[in-house]
Amino acid sequence: MGSAGQAEAGRVDPGGAQLPPRDTEDAVRARMKRQEWLYRPGKQLHLLVWEGALWARVCPPDMLAAQLDRLLGVVGMDTVHLGIVPLDAELGLNPANGFCVLDERLVVVEDWHAELWLDDAETIALYRRVWDTFAESAVFGAEAQQVIARVRRSIKV
Repeated sequence: MGSAGQAEAGRVDPGGAQLPPRDTEDAVRARMKRQEWLYRPGKQLHLLVWEGALWARVCPPDMLAAQLDRLLGVVGMDTVHLGIVPLDAELGLNPANGFCVLDERLVVVEDWHAELWLDDAETIALYRRVWDTFAESAVFGAEAQQVIARVRRSIKV
């Protein structure tokens, strides 16, 4: 749910090398296209974000501020159910890789070097349980907005 600038700023490999321009352009284009989904009637995005990810300075302050403003804007949309897992939340599991469950038919796991697509029913059920466990620790709605706003206020632009 970020801007094109933030997507581009985040395209650095773990060794610190900037990804090739063609790869970066393709990745930014794909990320921005995926955001169109937010405005499709009848679709729902259930999203959990670690509060620590909001604090991470992975791009210039003006881009981070824009991203946080964007998140504040999507809280309350009919198509988005955004939860923030606070830094002080008690967790039922240790955090690991980011993942998405798409339409209960596919899990996409993001790693440093690859994106894994997992489509067997047993694995999908496992990731649903993981998501549900983290969701129990998250705050939603006005409480999520308060967490995002607190981080946003800390950014000097």
